[in-house]
Amino acid sequence: MVKICCIGAGYVGGPTMAVIALKCPSVEVAVVDISVPRITAWNSDQLPIYEPGLDDVVKQCRGKNLFFSTDVEKHVREADIVFVSVNTPTKTRGLGAGKAADLTYWESAARMIADVSVSDKIVVEKSTVPVKTAEAIEKILTHNSKGIKFQILSNPEFLAEGTAIEDLFKPDRVLIGGRETPEGFAAVKALKDVYSQWVPEERILTTNLWSAELSKLAANAFLAQRISSVNAMSALCEATGANVTEVSYAVGKDSRIGPKFLNSSVGFGGSCFQKDILNLVYICECNGLPEVAEYWKQVIKINDYQKTRFVNRIVSSMFNTVSNKKIAVLGFAFKKDTGDTRETPAIDVCKGLLGDKARISIYDPQVTEEQIQRDLTMNKFDWDHPLHLQPMSPTTVKQVSVAWDAYAATKDAHGICILTEWDEFKKLDYEKIFENMQKPAFVFDGRNVVDAEKLRKIGFIVYSIGKPLDQWLKDMPALA
Repeated sequence: MVKICCIGAGYVGGPTMAVIALKCPSVEVAVVDISVPRITAWNSDQLPIYEPGLDDVVKQCRGKNLFFSTDVEKHVREADIVFVSVNTPTKTRGLGAGKAADLTYWESAARMIADVSVSDKIVVEKSTVPVKTAEAIEKILTHNSKGIKFQILSNPEFLAEGTAIEDLFKPDRVLIGGRETPEGFAAVKALKDVYSQWVPEERILTTNLWSAELSKLAANAFLAQRISSVNAMSALCEATGANVTEVSYAVGKDSRIGPKFLNSSVGFGGSCFQKDILNLVYICECNGLPEVAEYWKQVIKINDYQKTRFVNRIVSSMFNTVSNKKIAVLGFAFKKDTGDTRETPAIDVCKGLLGDKARISIYDPQVTEEQIQRDLTMNKFDWDHPLHLQPMSPTTVKQVSVAWDAYAATKDAHGICILTEWDEFKKLDYEKIFENMQKPAFVFDGRNVVDAEKLRKIGFIVYSIGKPLDQWLKDMPALA
């Protein structure tokens, strides 16, 4: 029986290993983490992450060939293949601060693997890592190996939160990079044999190590670039009276471009896009490519601009001040069907409104009050460090309350901001909401989820990102 161990029980390690266990009943899979609360949650009925379909997969395999444990060393020692899926946060100090990936957790994992191993192992990079990380890991393992042989593979994940289980069941591609040596090819084949139990052969791509590492950063950079491109167009649409939905539909009909990732919004979020682009920028700078670095920096600048533009629009529309006004924020997760708030645009929008002394009432169907308060008090890159290194009891932001539903959040509010595209926000009784709001009542739709014309007929003043502005908004221009 092949034994697989995954170090790191987060958004990548947990779902990926659960699906491997489900699809490969002859493989024993152990997911290990030093966080006792996280492992306890994986062994309970209340999993630590929300992902449609994940509960069912875990319950089918847990205790049979899928195990969650804090006994990291035991499972690493016994494994044939060790996936490493630990945090690679952005460095906050020292060389490359604010851009470079911090490989502290990766390095300590590698040293531990070398320390406890008593048999040859395949070590698989599953975290998103900078190009050439494998080389550093290889050196650590080789110099501490005590005669044991290690092969390093890069197997980046391409999951989208909210559809991760579906993505794992039917991936666009599985990418495996290894050394171009007989031992490297054998290691690639061993991992390919696992995936080929349910993934069609033609979808399993094999490359050299560096191509696999760079492909992940490149894929996220290209996707983020599409979002920033359509968001840049949304500003021009508003200025000219064009409709960004119509423009992006027309552009997406070009078969060379395609329709995906062309929805205008308040900005992209999630754990990968910004972090990976900053990482890419740093690698370009280190390799003497400042022009390439500048090009990718612009993708992040447009994303920041979009969030700032949205806040400015809210403030300018509401007589140039939101001081002591109640603003209802509908949606805090960075996208629907996930409870993940990492780098969510909602954080910057809320902080911008709080800076103008607004009172904020937040409702999200999947995000807890503790998480919201933590996010609003954390520093920029704190979120990507393990939980035990984050502020333990976040200071409560007094101007922020968390509501149990959209109607409670919007009661007596002056304005509503829609920041996550949850389906339920399309079906709300907006006539009832309007009756219970201060007048004039504003809706600022950062995800283009509501029918603006219907809401205007009810009496709302509506701002939909990238859509033609109504007279009120034209009369109250937003400052850049």
